[in-house]
Amino acid sequence: MNQESTTAPAETTRSVVIEKTFAHPQEKLWRALTEGTLVAQWLMNNDFKPVVGRKFQFRADPVPNWNGVIDCEVLIVDPLKQLSYSWGAFGSATVVLFTLTPAESGTHLRMEHSGFALDQPQAYGGAKYGWQKFLDALDRVLNGGAQ
Repeated sequence: MNQESTTAPAETTRSVVIEKTFAHPQEKLWRALTEGTLVAQWLMNNDFKPVVGRKFQFRADPVPNWNGVIDCEVLIVDPLKQLSYSWGAFGSATVVLFTLTPAESGTHLRMEHSGFALDQPQAYGGAKYGWQKFLDALDRVLNGGAQ
């Protein structure tokens, strides 16, 4: 028996996963994830459109060692269910995937930001911190009456 076939491959990347249930219907959460003006209210200014293959950018105020630009491309648009885009910043190429599922009290959102190399602890830590803040802001936008 080949010994290698029974061992799991070594993990070469890490993911940030945050799951949260929002007290809103999928349609409202989907709009907040896919309408550029709403995305700007909880994430960053952008030229996003939910079209597979569309290249777009998120823009924030520049800070030391970062120009404030995240280069992205839409990978998956499955209305009311899944949205994914690449996320290129700090020389790394990662992927963000949002999965929406109905929940008893609204909509369950699973956000996974994957592809952080093991030698990128700062980028991984920044994403963990950043996505928590972004999703808290998303909650505030939804509760403020996102149309």
